[in-house]
Amino acid sequence: MPGLGEELGAIAEEIHAYFTAEDEAREKALRLCRQIIRNSANAIRAVHRQEQDKARQILDSTYKLVQEINGSLNDHPGLLHSGFVHDAQKEFAEGSITFALIVGKELPKAEAIGVDYAAYLNGLGEAVGELRRYLLDSMRRGDFSRCEELLGAMDDIYGTLMTMDFTEIITHGLRRTTDAIRGVIERTRGDVTMALRQKELEAKLGK
Repeated sequence: MPGLGEELGAIAEEIHAYFTAEDEAREKALRLCRQIIRNSANAIRAVHRQEQDKARQILDSTYKLVQEINGSLNDHPGLLHSGFVHDAQKEFAEGSITFALIVGKELPKAEAIGVDYAAYLNGLGEAVGELRRYLLDSMRRGDFSRCEELLGAMDDIYGTLMTMDFTEIITHGLRRTTDAIRGVIERTRGDVTMALRQKELEAKLGK
């Protein structure tokens, strides 16, 4: 019968092997998450520059990275649901949603882009800020054609997030995101109203 020392040695060896594998998986996931965050920011930048094809290509390649993380962390659920993976998924969701709303495509679902629901909803909220930026840029160019449409989208997003009244442990800070976008929407509506009145005044003076 093996002694306690031998039993502990065998147990420690198994644990050591598991932790080694988990540490390697974590390092790989961190590298992929940093790339996902960079790519998502670049995709949003391309959307604002009206480089739609470039944005789509970046998002497509980034989706493969998201799939790679999800697959590699199947045996490490603690890592899959960790903060750094959530942040990367949120940024990718924001990029994908921003692209869809600005380009006029169908809104992607969480499952279609490989992110969990909390990351998706937080990304949805963050996309409101990008819609504000797009609207302001459009108005500076003298384009008011999508003001009502995108303001309506911002309102719809806010209304949807308001229904997600669950604990922060589940939603990963969604309440803070929702509170923040309320102010973003109010400021944007004020900016749009002011710009439209200015445009009307200029038209009257021009006559």
